[in-house]
Amino acid sequence: MKAALFIAPQRFIVEEIPEPIVPPGGILLKVWACGICGSDLRRWKEGPPPDTRIIAGHEIAGEVIAVGEGVTKYVIGDRLAVAPDIHCGMCYYCQRGLFNLCDDLRFLGITPGYPGGFAEKMLITPEVLANGIVHLIPLALPDLHAALAEPCSSVLACHHKAGTSLRDVVLVMGAGPIGCLHVIIAKSRGATVILSEPMPIRRELAEVFQPDDIIDPTREDVVSRVRELTSERGVDIVICANPVGVTQTQAVELVRKGGRVVLFGGLPKANPMVTFDSNRIHYGEIEVVGAFSYHPTYHELALDILRRGLIPADHLITHQFKLDDINIAFETAAQGEALKVIVTP
Repeated sequence: MKAALFIAPQRFIVEEIPEPIVPPGGILLKVWACGICGSDLRRWKEGPPPDTRIIAGHEIAGEVIAVGEGVTKYVIGDRLAVAPDIHCGMCYYCQRGLFNLCDDLRFLGITPGYPGGFAEKMLITPEVLANGIVHLIPLALPDLHAALAEPCSSVLACHHKAGTSLRDVVLVMGAGPIGCLHVIIAKSRGATVILSEPMPIRRELAEVFQPDDIIDPTREDVVSRVRELTSERGVDIVICANPVGVTQTQAVELVRKGGRVVLFGGLPKANPMVTFDSNRIHYGEIEVVGAFSYHPTYHELALDILRRGLIPADHLITHQFKLDDINIAFETAAQGEALKVIVTP
């Protein structure tokens, strides 16, 4: 079978590799679609771990083409959406249902030894079926749209944690594919949404999702503009949906007293430190919280809201590439002129 191997910073090679042997309790998936995530781009720039050749890709939709002995839950022809997280089921956090905080969390397409979806076929092992995130794709949902379930899941979990509601004004920092998903979900929960994005093409692409206001931080003072839009209070919730540390620092100045700052986008490993105005957090009783991954139930919910058309998938997916063109796909995603880029092996 053909697979894209991540071998060096900003470099994949596509070559033939042996087809996986399906063990008892496992299944083999024909991959129809696999999205490129912002975290994929960060690792693409940094390079893989030393002496590894990883099959990346963790926003997966495909079809079961082989079933191992003892599997009864799935049959050949089932369409499945797969997310990357695999929890241990035994640690302190797993025992409390906090699977995304598992002490031994592994990831398809990221952790060495756990191949992902940038390949024609993908083995779903018994470990993944038992402790991973795998759900049937609703009949009416296209495979291409089902690949959005993974990023949508983390956004749904984030807004549940933030408590986004009808009375809130939410500021989303960053209008990449994740930022646009935050706009969509926040508005679906009844919030007023302000979007801040420095790139003109991304501001233009985001208009279709109807944020209530869009700020260009290269031409406007974001703090002054947000104060103007909120009767000088500041917003109720700030979602930092980009990998830029300065926006996290700025978020504390943009949120109202008693408001919440959510650090959604991870920062580069080489530069993860930021500075906050601690007094403003203290005297304003501001919450600064992290949002990482999600409980598996959010993946099933994401598939359902995609089926119901609450997420305008056709507007989010701006580019598709074949597996042979994966290097072009990553370059396109990195240039910022695309929203969601999907590889279709």
